[in-house]
Amino acid sequence: MSSPTTATRPSLISRAVTRFDWRSNVIYIAFVVVFILFAIFLSSDGFLSTNNMLNIVRQTATISIMAVAMTFVIATAEIDLSVGSIAGLASVVTAMATTQWGLVPGILAGLLSGAAIGAINGGLVALLKVPSFLVTLGMLGLAAGLAQWITASAPQPIGNTVYVQIFGGGDFGPIPGLLVWTVVAVAIGWIAMNRTSFGRRVLATGGNPTAAAYTGIRTARIKFTVLLLSGIAAAIAGMLYAGRLESGRFQWGQGDELTVIAAVILGGTSLFGGRGAIIGTLVGSLFMGLINNGLILAGLDVAQQSVVRGAIIIAAVALSRKK
Repeated sequence: MSSPTTATRPSLISRAVTRFDWRSNVIYIAFVVVFILFAIFLSSDGFLSTNNMLNIVRQTATISIMAVAMTFVIATAEIDLSVGSIAGLASVVTAMATTQWGLVPGILAGLLSGAAIGAINGGLVALLKVPSFLVTLGMLGLAAGLAQWITASAPQPIGNTVYVQIFGGGDFGPIPGLLVWTVVAVAIGWIAMNRTSFGRRVLATGGNPTAAAYTGIRTARIKFTVLLLSGIAAAIAGMLYAGRLESGRFQWGQGDELTVIAAVILGGTSLFGGRGAIIGTLVGSLFMGLINNGLILAGLDVAQQSVVRGAIIIAAVALSRKK
């Protein structure tokens, strides 16, 4: 005769398996599985080396920072396709202003460029009710064209060593500077989403804007704010590009919007609004960086890498559908 503990153990396990929401945890499962596969098959290529692990962190820092802000945008059931172009514009604006006027004016100019475009996006969406997809799609081309125009397609070097040290070019002892930027962005985003009334209003606006409005939430202001913050975060990402690569180029950030959106959706934020997961977004960003790094070490060419990334984005959208 089995003991009560033995008899109840299968039922406890079965209940745990039944309650396990694989969709909410798919990014963590996928990250572990892919990491193990790469560790096995790419060990001879230096995948597990400390330098390679730090390279993944450095290469995903800009994506992670933009993705944190994008989490708030998508949680309100909106989208921002202009973040990559804003990053490129901010990188050249910062480089040109730093060369012309110095460190502080250069930093302010970069931030203001992102804030201006974010405010335009937010104003058109919140006040004129233009769909965010159309607004930010148009702004994607506008910001990229503006960055290319003001630089005549030429790179803008940054010779300010303090700027390079602060914005991604230097390390703090054994800790990469870009890792510090990522941790700070994720910490601020997590606190804002989970421990403030702003985060609750964001989720309410995305979950049911009509009900949110009846409870006194100014949904238009919330949408304006999240798009403004997305523009500023994209500008910071562009400034980090400029610091790490010691130059501003209009090409920096091109195509990043797709990677950012995929990271957010894979991380558990609902494409339909009402749910946002900052830690999941970070893991999603690292997962995309892990994939890119592994594909490069495996010797796949650019076209093959694009195919794999596209398949991941399609899977992310499919997994985000409502239950």
